[in-house]
Amino acid sequence: MLRFKRGDDAGELDTRPTPDPTGAPSDTTTVHITSQADFSLLLPGRQDELVSDAESDGVSFCSTESTDPGCANRQQVQDGFITAAAYAADPDGAWVQVTGCIDPSKSTLDPSDAGGQMDVRFPNGAQCTFGGFGASFIELVEPALNRFCIRCCRDQNDQTNCNSHRDRLGCETAIPGTYDFPEVGISCS
Repeated sequence: MLRFKRGDDAGELDTRPTPDPTGAPSDTTTVHITSQADFSLLLPGRQDELVSDAESDGVSFCSTESTDPGCANRQQVQDGFITAAAYAADPDGAWVQVTGCIDPSKSTLDPSDAGGQMDVRFPNGAQCTFGGFGASFIELVEPALNRFCIRCCRDQNDQTNCNSHRDRLGCETAIPGTYDFPEVGISCS
């Protein structure tokens, strides 16, 4: 049995399969991860919409430095929205991720929003170019904590590396990574 720990919290890792994707693949709900400066996130499309309420209408926003050809047809995040980011990849090629800090005032996000998760099920047609349509990915955006995280997995139903059932535990548990950037004086852990 797999277990995870977060501070004093411990619990079983829920490895139930992720339900099948909803809808057909769409450019407007496609995310990618190339580097800490070149990636995209699914975000609410309306002013002050809560992340958790945007599961049905979230849209892909590309980082300002993205060179991904798909970004020609997608929106960009505003300058200063991503305040710090770190890229990581599994040595065996099972996943890639970007974790980091955001400034919600540089977006349409409600800064008091506790956040929510996007994944292969929502919004409709959501996918990551790393694994392709149907492959697992998870993304959490936590405006009230100035934090975001996204991990794309190579395989479908990868509940070890892209566990979609851990969304209420936050970025630091769902997608362990870098959330402190002392070299630039930014922390969102």
